[in-house]
Amino acid sequence: MSLTAETPTTTDQDEDAGALPDLLYSEVEEDLRASVRALLAARSPWDAVLARTESDERTDTDLWARLGTELGVLGLPVAEDDGGAGASWREVAVVAEELGRAVAAVPFLGSAVTATAVLGRLGADELLTALAGGRSTVALAVPFGRLSGTAPQATCTRTGDAVSGGVRSVADARTADVLLVPTDDGALLQVSTDQPGVTRTPVVSLDETRPLVDLVLDGASGSVLATEAADAADAVAYGTTVAAAVLASEQLGVAEWCLQSSVSYLQDRRQFGRTLASHQALRHRCADLWVQVTQARAVARYAAACAAEDSADLAVAASLAQALCSDVAVRAAEECLQLHGGIGFTWEHPVHLYLKRATSSALALGSPHAHRSRLARLVDLPAPTDEEPA
Repeated sequence: MSLTAETPTTTDQDEDAGALPDLLYSEVEEDLRASVRALLAARSPWDAVLARTESDERTDTDLWARLGTELGVLGLPVAEDDGGAGASWREVAVVAEELGRAVAAVPFLGSAVTATAVLGRLGADELLTALAGGRSTVALAVPFGRLSGTAPQATCTRTGDAVSGGVRSVADARTADVLLVPTDDGALLQVSTDQPGVTRTPVVSLDETRPLVDLVLDGASGSVLATEAADAADAVAYGTTVAAAVLASEQLGVAEWCLQSSVSYLQDRRQFGRTLASHQALRHRCADLWVQVTQARAVARYAAACAAEDSADLAVAASLAQALCSDVAVRAAEECLQLHGGIGFTWEHPVHLYLKRATSSALALGSPHAHRSRLARLVDLPAPTDEEPA
C-alpha cells in the first residue's frame, strides 16, 4: 500500500521485497490469540500451574483436551481432509506464543508440532487424523536437548515389528499414547504405550511444566512408518526443524510476559514516596529489554512464516530464531526476577516458572551456541582457525 496518492513505479527491487513474508499478525491470528488467551486465563492461571508442579500430575490433561475440543488447535496445520483445520504453522506459532505466556503444562510442542510435522512428512494420515482430533497424543522418542534438523541417533533396535532399547530424557512423552521411535537400522516405528513392553520412568527436570521421562522398550510391538533410512531421517530432521521454529514463538511469549510483568510491577511498586518506574536506571533496563523482545518477535515470526511456506530458508530461519530467542527469553526472565526484588525470589511468585521454562527451552532443541555453529555452516561461513592473524 502506497503512503501517497501517486501510483508507485514497480521495480525489480520492489518485486523481490514483495516475495518476503508478511510478519504482521493477521486478523485471523489475532482472533485465535484472543480465544487461546481467554481459555488459558480461565483454565490455567499461574497459581494453578504452580500448584500442578507440586503434584504427581504434571501435565494438564484437562486443558489439553479443551485445546482440542473447544478450540481445535491441535490439528491446525493438518489438512481438512485429514480432520485438521487446514491452517499453517503461522497459526500454530501464535498458539505456542500464548502457551509460553502462560507456561501451560501441555505437550503442545511435542505432539501438535514435532510429531505432527514428522507424520505429515511421512503421509501417515490415519495417526495424523487421530492426533488432530485430540484422540491421540504423540511424542517423538529422541533425547531432550538434541539439536534440531539432524538425523536421528537411534538407541533402539528393531526385530521385525518389535523394538527394544532405551531413550533417556524424552519430553512430552509422559502422557503420550503413541511413540515415534527411530531404530538403528534407519526405520521409524509407531509404538503404542499401553502395552507391557513399554516403561516410562519420570526424571527430575528443571522445568516442572515440561516433564521428562526415560523410555525403556522391551520387545514392544509397533508398526513401521518408514523403512528407508533417508525417509525416516528426513522426516525427523524436518519435524525438529519446524519445532525449533515454533519453539521460538513460545520463547517469545515467555519473554513478553516477563517484560510486561516487570513494567507493571515497576509502575505499581512505591519506595520512599515514588514509584520504581521513576528511576531512570530501571527504565533503561526495561527499554533495552523491549528492544530485544521486539527483535525476537521479528525473528520468530520469520521462522514461523518460513515453516508455513516450507521455504528453502527454513533451516536458516529456525537456527537463527533459536540462537536469538533462546538468549532473549533467558535474559527477560532473569531481568524480571531481579526487577521484582525480594518478591521475585519467592516460590509463591510465578517468575521462577518462566525462568525455568526459558532456561530449559534454550536447551530443548539445541543450545544457542549449537545453533550459531549450525547457522554458520548453513550460510557457508568459514570455520575459525588456530592461526594468529598477521
